Amino acid sequence: MAGKHTRIKSKDNILDYILFVIFIGIIILTLYPFLNVLAISFNDPIDTMRNINFIFPRKFTLSNYIYVFTENDLIRPFTMSLVRTVVGTLVGVLATAMVAYVLSRRDFYFNKLFTVLFVITMYVSGGLVPEYLLLTRTLKLGNNFLVYILPGLIWVYNIILMRSFIDGLPIALQEAARIDGANDFTIWARIVLPLCKPVLATVALFVAVGQWNSFMDTYLYARDLPTLQYVLYEIMEKATIKVDPHAAEQMKNAVSPLSVRMAITIIATVPILIVYPFLQRYFVGGMTIGAVKD
Repeated sequence: MAGKHTRIKSKDNILDYILFVIFIGIIILTLYPFLNVLAISFNDPIDTMRNINFIFPRKFTLSNYIYVFTENDLIRPFTMSLVRTVVGTLVGVLATAMVAYVLSRRDFYFNKLFTVLFVITMYVSGGLVPEYLLLTRTLKLGNNFLVYILPGLIWVYNIILMRSFIDGLPIALQEAARIDGANDFTIWARIVLPLCKPVLATVALFVAVGQWNSFMDTYLYARDLPTLQYVLYEIMEKATIKVDPHAAEQMKNAVSPLSVRMAITIIATVPILIVYPFLQRYFVGGMTIGAVKD
């Protein structure tokens, strides 16, 4: 028996080592692209042009970041992106929660009809031209801050996600509140919302990332209200090699288009990386709890 137990333990140890190696490989494959982008953003432009890149810059330089920050005024675009992200996230999450609560109500007669109509919009859209005409001519939202908020106020995927979560909550809580005289808004605000923190955090993360990364709406509708992503996109498009051929000592201040693009990628990614750890513990719960039904 002792020998059999030893053999089983030995097999378990071998399996643990194999899983350890596999997970280490997955971690390396996951981290390598980000580390490579980070290395290129700090890399010497000549090395970048020669494609001498790995996960550590061979010749460290800040010229790429200096070029991005000193040759462009990023304070106003950064403020616009920050305000847009905060306002858009708050309003979007509240609107999504309201619609999801209504669709989760079992006594709402048009529940299935509206759900189908919402889902259809995930597969069929009106097109770019009708959307442009609606926002600029009908609603007069050209170069208006509301053009960043209203078109993306609710996302159907987020509604379905939040509705599934609400459907998993005990219906007895809502019934008890209604017996006590609470109206629909009170039930939504004081009963449903406090129990939906995981899915609210998940939806908030989705909306915030979408708002922060968006630049096409600025390009189409609000060039007078430039966001950080749009300005960084313009910088990336205009990035050229800046090298003085008559002054070799100035090579340290040179930049390459690829290095500038990588620096812009890091600048745009860091704020989301800072926020994500605070929402991570809610993220898994918000994505899975609503899918578990009795």
